[in-house]
Amino acid sequence: MKNLHFKDFFWNSDLTCTGGYDAIILYLNDGRRTCKEVEEFMKARASIEEKYAKELLGLSKKVCGHNEMNTLKRSLDVFKLQTEHVSLSHLQLAQSMRDEAKKLEDFREKQKEARKKIEQQMDALHKQKSSQFKKTMDTKKTYEQKCRDKEEADQNVNRNTNTNNTKHIEKLYSKAQQAKQNAEEADRLYIQNVTTLGKVRDEWLKEHMNACEMFEKQAMERINFLRNTVWTHLNQLSQQYVTSDELHEEVRKSLEQCDVQEDIEHFVNLRRSGDKPPAPVVYENFYSSQRSPTGAQPSRQPPPVIRRGPLPDPANSSRDNSYSSVQDADYSVIQY
Repeated sequence: MKNLHFKDFFWNSDLTCTGGYDAIILYLNDGRRTCKEVEEFMKARASIEEKYAKELLGLSKKVCGHNEMNTLKRSLDVFKLQTEHVSLSHLQLAQSMRDEAKKLEDFREKQKEARKKIEQQMDALHKQKSSQFKKTMDTKKTYEQKCRDKEEADQNVNRNTNTNNTKHIEKLYSKAQQAKQNAEEADRLYIQNVTTLGKVRDEWLKEHMNACEMFEKQAMERINFLRNTVWTHLNQLSQQYVTSDELHEEVRKSLEQCDVQEDIEHFVNLRRSGDKPPAPVVYENFYSSQRSPTGAQPSRQPPPVIRRGPLPDPANSSRDNSYSSVQDADYSVIQY
């Protein structure tokens, strides 16, 4: 399939029309705007990456597992360290994106300057071509009018050939001669302007083709550059994911070395306080402690539950006697 080119498909039948050229310029302006939009997109993405990196760096500095110990502590330390490394890698990614955006900006400005010279030259040619075309058309109108005047003067001479008024005939003949000279001068100017317009047109044709080739080359370079820029941008993102995964893998490796039983044993050995439990708390009878001033160990058995005996008969009891409620042979009656 034959390739299509700007120089073959952006002409106009009207010599003064610049529609084809204007269509190319509009396309190039749209392309330059696309470059600007991609450039701003990448700068914005770089700012997001930088902000994320700074937030992540601040997060890596926060306390996380400060009071933990042994293998889990080491894993948490690796976790924080790799989080810091991830943040640094995102900072590098942000800078790489800015570098790519700067390259795109330089490329856009370079194309702008190259186009500026061609566009100025073409604009000058368009004005010259339009001016010369107008001048040629004006001389054409003048030439046609002078030719009509000549024909009219010749007809007047022919109509008055048989008249006897010599002076009138001479006057008509003189007008016809003047009209002929005017028509010949108009014809000369018309031919001269047509020739000049032809030269202007030839120069414009040549420069238009050169401009089309140059603009087409710029369009191809722009498309290729944008494609490669976005491709590089995606490679940077993919590499960032790979880098992050590698850093995260270091955390996973550290977690694999985290031994639950070892951490338990480490804590036991570090903070052990004794291997014997406290003795059980026993019941101590208040009265038993009173009659054992020597500090003899009280019996650890609870006292037997003894039922009360029958109440004494009030008639046989002395009013001055009070009986202990504890039936113990060692207890005596308290006398009041």
